[in-house]
Amino acid sequence: MKIKAIMVSVSFFLLLIFFTAGGLLASSTDQVIETMGQGEVNWTKNVIRATGSGAPNPSAPNIAVARLGAERAAKVDALRNLLETVKGVRIDSETTVVNAMTQSDVIQSKVEGFVRGARVVDKKYFSDGGVEVVIEVPITGSFAEALLPAMGGQQVPSTGSPVYTGLIIDTTGLELRPAMSPKVIDEDGREVYGSAYVTKEFAIEQGIVGYVKDIGTAKQNDRVTNNPIIIKGIKTEGRGNSNVVVRNSDANILRDTSKNLSFLSQCRVLFVVD
Repeated sequence: MKIKAIMVSVSFFLLLIFFTAGGLLASSTDQVIETMGQGEVNWTKNVIRATGSGAPNPSAPNIAVARLGAERAAKVDALRNLLETVKGVRIDSETTVVNAMTQSDVIQSKVEGFVRGARVVDKKYFSDGGVEVVIEVPITGSFAEALLPAMGGQQVPSTGSPVYTGLIIDTTGLELRPAMSPKVIDEDGREVYGSAYVTKEFAIEQGIVGYVKDIGTAKQNDRVTNNPIIIKGIKTEGRGNSNVVVRNSDANILRDTSKNLSFLSQCRVLFVVD
């Protein structure tokens, strides 16, 4: 009986590991991650990551010194890779970070300083003395404040209680490419939502929109709370394919400012992407 009980316990433990691992895997695949060279942009978590590697100096006096040198080299390599990844991030459907850096010495200085302040989130040490370092910076906060366009120009006082608590736009099948400041546009080319409609503090803290990979995940996201309106995008717009076009009938619902301005100004918007 004891043996049987032990076997049952072991089986349960293994099943628990299996389903936990499966859950972790599922949560990872639910994230919108864009790979760029030796780095990646996690648009769901609003972070930019890059990896660097360093080899030990064979002339180092001992293993400890060699490993320390390898770690420093890996950090330098990661910083270089992170800067290149950051440069490729789309600010909007027309502009990338490198475009903004080229046009402004101030922005270039801010971006480079921002990258230098990256934090180390993972290290791996190899048997040959080599080291791999992963570093990350947030897209939100000071980075967003330096790069996002002017905000809040379209604010109109709202009246009454909002009918909806957030907006989910299904862009699956449209090959939309995430950006920091996308726009929602109607079929006539008129802007329905974008940087001009949001409050600066909310945009800097959480981004103008959030990105997820399925409707189910979006509905459970605290960003849009418990009663979001869900509409389907019909195509993308802009050179970078980061803006989404919606039907005029849906755009008119969003333009009902007495009901919708509150959640739009607070950036309670999610894009569901492939």
